[in-house]
Amino acid sequence: MRFAAAPGPGVASGQATPRYRARRRGAARAQRGAALLMAMIIVTLVVTLAAGMVWQQWRAVQVEAAERARVQSAWILSGALDWARLILREDARTSSVDHLGEPWAVPLAEARLSTFLAADKDNTDDAPDAFLSGQIVDEQSRYNLRNLIDSNKVVPEELAALDRLCRAIGVAPDVANRIADGLLAALAPAGPAGSNSSAPLLPRDVSQLGWLGVGSEALRRLEPYITLLPETTLVNANTASREVLVATLKGLDLASAERLLQARQRSHFKNTAEVYAQIPGITPAPTPPFGVASKFFEIRGRLRLGDRVLEQRSLAERSGTGVRLLQRSQVASRDSTSP
Repeated sequence: MRFAAAPGPGVASGQATPRYRARRRGAARAQRGAALLMAMIIVTLVVTLAAGMVWQQWRAVQVEAAERARVQSAWILSGALDWARLILREDARTSSVDHLGEPWAVPLAEARLSTFLAADKDNTDDAPDAFLSGQIVDEQSRYNLRNLIDSNKVVPEELAALDRLCRAIGVAPDVANRIADGLLAALAPAGPAGSNSSAPLLPRDVSQLGWLGVGSEALRRLEPYITLLPETTLVNANTASREVLVATLKGLDLASAERLLQARQRSHFKNTAEVYAQIPGITPAPTPPFGVASKFFEIRGRLRLGDRVLEQRSLAERSGTGVRLLQRSQVASRDSTSP
C-alpha cells in the first residue's frame, strides 16, 4: 500500500502557491550564481597559469638572447684582440723603435661589423647592428708608478718625477707621497703572521689607487698620465705627452716639451741622443730616464650590439716578436645614445 505525500505548507492540492514558486526561483538563481562564480574562478586560474607560463617562456627567451649576445660579443672581441696582437708582432719584426706614426697607433673608428665579414656588401641589410671599434695605447707613454719602489725603498728621483707630474696637471703634491708610501707598504715583503695586517692591498691598475687613499678628483686628473706595470720601465719619448715628458726630464718646462712633440711629428726620435739634441739646455744623463721603444701596450676594444655595449681592455707585453696577455677586463653597459 502506497501513501501520497502530504502537500507542503502553502501548497494546495496539485498546485504550488506563489510563495513556493518564488522560493524555487530564488534557489535556482542562487545555483546559477554559484555556477557562474565557479566558472569565473576557474577562468581566472587558467588565465593566471597561462600568463605565468607565457612570462616564463618570454623570460627564458630573453635570457637565452642575452647569453647568446654575450657569447657572440666575447668571441668578436677575442678576434679583435688577436688581430691587435698580430699588428704588434708584425711591428716588432719591422722596427725596433715605437712611435705614433706606426700602424698600431692608428685607432679603429667605429664601423659596422658586417662590412668586415660580408663579401657582398649589398646583402648586409639583414645583419645585426653590431659596430666594432678599438685602439692600441702605448702604456710606456705614461709614468709608471712601479718605478717609485726599488729594493723596498722609495726612489727619490722617481718621487720627484711624480711630484713634477702632479704639479703640471694641478694635483696636490702630497698625492705623490701618499702613492709612494702606499705602494711601499703594499710591496713590502711578508713578515710573521699578523705583523703587517694593516698594509694596503697592491692595486692591479690605476683605477684602484683609491685603496692607497687617493681621492676621486685627483685620480681623475692623474689617470690619463700614469700606469701601473708589473716591472720598472722607461718612458717612450716618441709617444709620451708633454706633461709626462716634463715629469721625466728634470728641468724641462711645458714649452720645451711642446717643441719636442712638434719635432717628433716631423720625424720620430730614433735614439735618446736625438731627444737631447732638441733640448740643449739639459745635460744628457749617463742613464737616460726615457727611451724610444716600448714593450707594454693596452689593447682596447668596444662592441656595440643594438643598445648593449661591451668594452674590453687588455694589458699585453711584447717580448721580441711574441705578445702575451697579462690582464683582461670587460665592462658591459647600455648605449645612452640609443632611442
